[in-house]
Amino acid sequence: MRRAVPGRARGAGWPSSSRDKEALQISQTQGEARWRSQILYERGLALVSTDDDERAEHAFTESLKVSRQQKILLPELRAAIGLAKLLRDRARRREAHELLAPIYGSFTQGFDTLDLKEAKALLDELAP
Repeated sequence: MRRAVPGRARGAGWPSSSRDKEALQISQTQGEARWRSQILYERGLALVSTDDDERAEHAFTESLKVSRQQKILLPELRAAIGLAKLLRDRARRREAHELLAPIYGSFTQGFDTLDLKEAKALLDELAP
């Protein structure tokens, strides 16, 4: 069952593919690589909203990789949440839990934030 992205109509408000690519290119050429993970994450959300699961999975995976390279935990968590939801919706619940659990476990504070509350709720849903 496909779940809509809260607050977004299907395809509304998302950058076009060409604008998305342009943003990634600018982030690389102008030394703004710190935004690359977020841009890839947003691309993943946009692709989920258009039911392009294969490309969405790739975007979330790339966002995870960039976040890990930059050693930035919150963008890594967000990308993991996006990918875990996609995996859950594709009947890959165990894989989703195994992806998200260690990242969530890396946090030592901030458990009252929306991102961590969302991750915890998803982990509870995915628990074996």
